[in-house]
Amino acid sequence: MTNEGHIEAGIDASAVQKLSAAREQIADQLSRVIVGQEQVIEELMICLFSRGHCLLEGVPGLAKTLMISTLAQTLDLSFSRIQFTPDLMPADITGTEVLEENRSTGARERRFLEGPLFSHLVLADEINRTPPKTQAALLEAMQERQVTVGRERHILTDPFFVLATQNPIEQEGTYPLPEAQQDRFMFKVFVNYPSFEEEFEVARRTTAASTQEVKAVLNAAEIQALQQVVRQVPVADHVIRYALSLVRQTRIDHPGTPDFVDELVGWGAGPRAVQFLILGGKARALLHGRTHVATEDIQALAKPVLRHRVVVNFAAESEGVSQDDIVERLLAITPTKEDELTSDARFQKIFAS
Repeated sequence: MTNEGHIEAGIDASAVQKLSAAREQIADQLSRVIVGQEQVIEELMICLFSRGHCLLEGVPGLAKTLMISTLAQTLDLSFSRIQFTPDLMPADITGTEVLEENRSTGARERRFLEGPLFSHLVLADEINRTPPKTQAALLEAMQERQVTVGRERHILTDPFFVLATQNPIEQEGTYPLPEAQQDRFMFKVFVNYPSFEEEFEVARRTTAASTQEVKAVLNAAEIQALQQVVRQVPVADHVIRYALSLVRQTRIDHPGTPDFVDELVGWGAGPRAVQFLILGGKARALLHGRTHVATEDIQALAKPVLRHRVVVNFAAESEGVSQDDIVERLLAITPTKEDELTSDARFQKIFAS
């Protein structure tokens, strides 16, 4: 591992600078329309450059849809918005085959009509309002980056990025996302209420006659190139060990698991959590102008990566303990320094299991 700020062998210095600059340019363009929400915007960019998908949760009126559509404009990407409803069918999002008559021969031929999933950036609005059958069709698109209609597979556009929203306060008429589908989302991001000053600015802007135009910062080809740069960022063994330590402590009845996890957690995070922590750490490091991943990157992403992968039990719910509370306690008891982590008897059990 080289010193901070030094460009690692194999990483294009210009690409690193471009990614760091793109972060500032995208944030600047979004700020013309969106007030505040800096952390949400950064986590969306980390997902994008990591080739991940993101689940946003927040009450109505917090500009989730506006934020996503504006992000698509800043990235010069094709954009589709799908309003998920109880009567939405898989063909409504994937597309369907139709029979058409060939005017020259008179023969009937099958032709595939692409659905709204065939866009670079897809907004799945209120995803938990659609039945599991349609959710499963979206799951295939997210994981395999393809859709299957009949016996034919159709490859989706690249880059392909799903941003889904769900409302945490309306449960009637909803279909909670299965754990398997939640696990496909790299992050679960909470969109919170704005501060007083931010809401003041929202009120001032949205009730005025003037509107702000947003300019494109990156195109699809440039985003794909930068996604490849993210993969090249080196990660020290200690940082991988630290990420593994956080994730493996969420699993009940495992050696080295803290007592409070055994008492409050029903199910822990799987290996995909480790992969997303490290991959997200690479993207975050580059966005902040660094060419190596630090434990601070893992710490910053622990909540959005783990909060939808850790299932709390009834005891936790009755005591008002959330997934974020569990993650905070794990961060507090997990040493960040290599010698302290490897010499701790409890973590030695985790490493040996």
